[in-house]
Amino acid sequence: MSPSIFALITLCLSFGFGVLGSLLGLGGGIFIVPILTIFLNVPIHYAIGASIISVIATSSGAAAAYVRDKITNIRIAMFLETATTTGAITGAYLSGVISSKVLYIIFSFIMLYSATMMFRKRNFELPQYDTGHPWAEKLKLNGAYLDNKLEQKVEYKTQGVPQGLGLMYIAGIISGLLGIGNGAFKVMAMDMAMRLPMKVSTATSNFMIGVTAAASAAVYFARGDINPLITAPVAIGVLLGATTGSKIMDKVKNSTLRKIFIPVLLLIAVQMFIKGMGVN
Repeated sequence: MSPSIFALITLCLSFGFGVLGSLLGLGGGIFIVPILTIFLNVPIHYAIGASIISVIATSSGAAAAYVRDKITNIRIAMFLETATTTGAITGAYLSGVISSKVLYIIFSFIMLYSATMMFRKRNFELPQYDTGHPWAEKLKLNGAYLDNKLEQKVEYKTQGVPQGLGLMYIAGIISGLLGIGNGAFKVMAMDMAMRLPMKVSTATSNFMIGVTAAASAAVYFARGDINPLITAPVAIGVLLGATTGSKIMDKVKNSTLRKIFIPVLLLIAVQMFIKGMGVN
């Protein structure tokens, strides 16, 4: 395959992944790494390096719009990042003690369970609240945004703060142990445990994964895993896709996002189970 054809195919595919990533709060690694390695014969370390850059591009392309529209809750993002970072450090320490294959299988079932729970509430548009969690009141984690699709201002009260914090700690452990992104786990925790509107969950996850990826990108660059010929079309395609996705977000319902998210969770569950069984 000629370099120009490779760049064109990668650019087009990355555009689609960028749209999905910005809508669902994911970095796109679950799509980009398999496509680059299996179908385009890119070495795995270059594919992972391109995936890291795609996370930053997704976050950069979508985060500005979401922060401007106040869909991203920055206070929640920074609060939860403390648990994620602590969990990542714990995971790094445990990496030599716990079998990664066992963890892959365990978390594949967690993702499967999450997909089932989300399917049961697939038609829910907005959570109903009486009061917010006391921690949310003290830390000012509640928020509001203008939903143009619903043509109303959506005010939400954050629930289950300790549960969300605990799940983010687990998300950090997963990341530290398995070396994978955890955007899906973050969205699931904010949607199910903290009962945030789906748009707030995905937008806040987008912001969080960008912060995490930016911190680790320098390491990949120093190791020589960032190949410009592979990374450039990925970054451009994902950036354009993420920008487009942020505009699409404005036109879809929370329930629609959840329905798109469910098959992605199932895909992640299958990928984790296959890795846990030792199949590459």
